[in-house]
Amino acid sequence: MTAWGKDQGIDGTIIKFLGDPRSELTKALDLVLDHPGPMSVLGNTRCKRFSMLIDDGIIKSINVAASEDDPAGDDNPTVSLVGKMLEDLA
Repeated sequence: MTAWGKDQGIDGTIIKFLGDPRSELTKALDLVLDHPGPMSVLGNTRCKRFSMLIDDGIIKSINVAASEDDPAGDDNPTVSLVGKMLEDLA
């Protein structure tokens, strides 16, 4: 996560990248991507594509890009991108 954060230039910003190697948070938030379509390519279960705004330890918004016909959220990830997060901050 540190290398990805450096690559994305988040050092010194309000953005924090966190890993979930045992999927504990993924399971607790019910964001496990286990649909057979993506899993046939990815292998093990993953986390759905999402963004979350947390303020002082409280989840203010959670935006999941998955839909019934696009379980991985690849076709339209817009809801999990920066524009939506900026809306959520306003």
